[in-house]
Amino acid sequence: MRVPQTTDTVVAVVVTHRRRDLLAQSLEVLTTQSRPVDHLVVVDNGDEQDVADLVAAQSIPTTYLGSKNNLGGAGGFALGMLHALALGADWVWCADDDGRPEGPEVLATLLRCAVAGGYDELSPVVVNIDDADTLAFPLRRGLVWRRKRSELFEPGEDTAAQEVLDGIASLMNGALFSARAIEAVGVPDLRLFVRGDEVEMHRRLVRSGLRFGTCLVTAYLHPDGTAEFRPILGGRMHTQYPDNPTKRYYTYRNRGWLLHQPGLRRLIPQEYARFGWYFLVQQRDVAGFREWVALRQKGRRELFSRR
Repeated sequence: MRVPQTTDTVVAVVVTHRRRDLLAQSLEVLTTQSRPVDHLVVVDNGDEQDVADLVAAQSIPTTYLGSKNNLGGAGGFALGMLHALALGADWVWCADDDGRPEGPEVLATLLRCAVAGGYDELSPVVVNIDDADTLAFPLRRGLVWRRKRSELFEPGEDTAAQEVLDGIASLMNGALFSARAIEAVGVPDLRLFVRGDEVEMHRRLVRSGLRFGTCLVTAYLHPDGTAEFRPILGGRMHTQYPDNPTKRYYTYRNRGWLLHQPGLRRLIPQEYARFGWYFLVQQRDVAGFREWVALRQKGRRELFSRR
C-alpha cells in the first residue's frame, strides 16, 4: 500500500448554490491553512458571475466550474472530485459552502493523522458553528447517540492518546479522501441529487476495506442539523423528519433506495420500526406515514425524478 506523504498535492473541492456570502467565509479559512491547499475547485450550481469573480480573486490557484444545470450536492461533488483527480490530486479535501474548517490547522492535522495511521479517508468532527462542543449532527457510537464532542470518547478511554475514531466518518463536510479511495469507491451518485449521497459513499467505504475514520482532534464548523432528528422511545432511538417538504422528499426517497443496497439491507426492519413508531404512535400522523411509504417505494424502484 502506498504510504501517504504530506508533500502530496491536495485539491480542495467546494460545492455552492446561491450562497455567495457564506462561500466567501468558507474560502477565507480554506485558503489560509498552515499547510496550504495546492488548488481550489469550486463547483457553482447557480452559475453566477459574482461567484466566479470571488473564486478568481483567491490567493491560491483555482478552477471555477459553473453549472447551468443544478447538479445538487451529489452531482456537484462528483464533478469536483473527478476534476480534482484530473488535475493530479493525491488528496481531495471536500467542503460545503455553509461550513468551514474551525481554524488554520485543520488540513495539516488531517494529513498528519492520515499519514500516521495509514488512513485513506479522514473526516474532522463536524460541530455546531455556534457551539463548538455540540455536534452538528447526532452521531451513534455503539448503541448510544452522542450529541456533544466531549461524548465521543467511551468512559475510561485515554482522550489524549486516541486521535482517530475508526470506521465512522461524516461526509462530505471537511472530509479528506486519498486519490486511491476515490478510485476504489467512486464519486457520489448524481441520481441522489441531495440527501443521502454521503451515506451511500460511507457504505462504499465500509465495503471497500480501506481504512477510514474521524479525527477527534480537529473540527469542521457547520450549521446545526440536529433539529430534524426526532427522539423516540425516550431518546433511546432517533428518526428523521425534515420540516421542509423538499428535503423530506429527497431524504425519504433516497433512503428507500439506500436501504436496499448491499451492506444496509439489515437495517430495513429497524427502519420500518422507527418510522412506524414515529408517525403512527408518537405523532399519530397517518398521512405522514403514507407519504414516507410512498417516497420510500419510489426510491426502491429507482424513480429518481426531481421534485
